[in-house]
Amino acid sequence: MGTACTSIAVSTVIFTVRPTGPDGSHELWLPLVRRVREPYRQMWALPGGPLGQDQDLETAAASYLHLTTGLTAAHLEQIATFGGLTRSEGADERVVTVVYWAALPTHDAASGDGDLNVTWLPATDLPPLAFDHSLIVSHALARLRDRIADPTVARSFLPAAFTVAQLREVHEAILGHKVDPPNFRRHVLRSGRLEDTGQRLAGTPHRPPALYHFTTEDAPEFFRSRSTEETP
Repeated sequence: MGTACTSIAVSTVIFTVRPTGPDGSHELWLPLVRRVREPYRQMWALPGGPLGQDQDLETAAASYLHLTTGLTAAHLEQIATFGGLTRSEGADERVVTVVYWAALPTHDAASGDGDLNVTWLPATDLPPLAFDHSLIVSHALARLRDRIADPTVARSFLPAAFTVAQLREVHEAILGHKVDPPNFRRHVLRSGRLEDTGQRLAGTPHRPPALYHFTTEDAPEFFRSRSTEETP
């Protein structure tokens, strides 16, 4: 009986929030990279690649993210390990992938535009992806939505100071539906997690809305770090 060869790779699911229409709705978008070699040549895939012998996992994930998309995330969170027996069909060896999650404010995500081999698409309306990357995206979305009750889950999508409306837009994008603005405002202001900066949003035609920041600078644990074995 032969000895199976297994390699380790890293992939990153990186989300941003973008407006999508005249009704003011917002959606989660993510960047995908066009594969230039087999297997799955010309198909879209998540940013990532094989783990180098001299790299730790997070360094490799950050390096591939920047190399393939030009993007830099301030914080990467490991969310899962995908190592199903059938996920590497078409490859020369079995590949186990460690998946990281990240979020970017919209203005930072714009720096990744302009490359023909990189595209930004709505996270809930993707074409078939290479390998099991569609399953990986679904898993990341589910984990994100599981934590949406925590007001600070949106922190990485927002600038340091933001309006309650901007925070609500992030929650709506993650949930995939509208929420009642007055109820949302009451909830987040009573939560004790926001603090008025004393400043107002400039450039608005009417009364400028107040700008808030989160009351703690501790990095929120969007996901509990754990590994899972996924079989597509």
